[in-house]
Amino acid sequence: MVRFILYLVRWQLSTPILAPIVALYTHQKMFDPTQWLAAGVANLIGGCIFFWVDRFIFNSSKLEQWELMKSGECYDCGKTDLVRRLVKAPGGYDRSDDSAPQYRCKECSEKKLNQLLKDGKVTKQ
Repeated sequence: MVRFILYLVRWQLSTPILAPIVALYTHQKMFDPTQWLAAGVANLIGGCIFFWVDRFIFNSSKLEQWELMKSGECYDCGKTDLVRRLVKAPGGYDRSDDSAPQYRCKECSEKKLNQLLKDGKVTKQ
């Protein structure tokens, strides 16, 4: 419950940006209390909806979770480029506490993912 309330408070922090824009596009006074109330209510509704959407996206065991590095060396081919590693995936794959993570370029990470799928260590949802 505390996380939900903090999430709603964070959404309300955008009200000072949203209210003047609402006033501008509705041709009202910038500091009209009704514009600020409308922006606050809109942020409250948006926060109530997107809390659950964000929770699903960032905590779902049904989605793959990748970690990216803008510039790094691929563990397999040695190419220096954008590299990534699979952290969590459906099927119980979890390398979130890996002490020696292996980052791979796009091509090598796709090969590795296909191998994990073939070996049954990862499942596709």
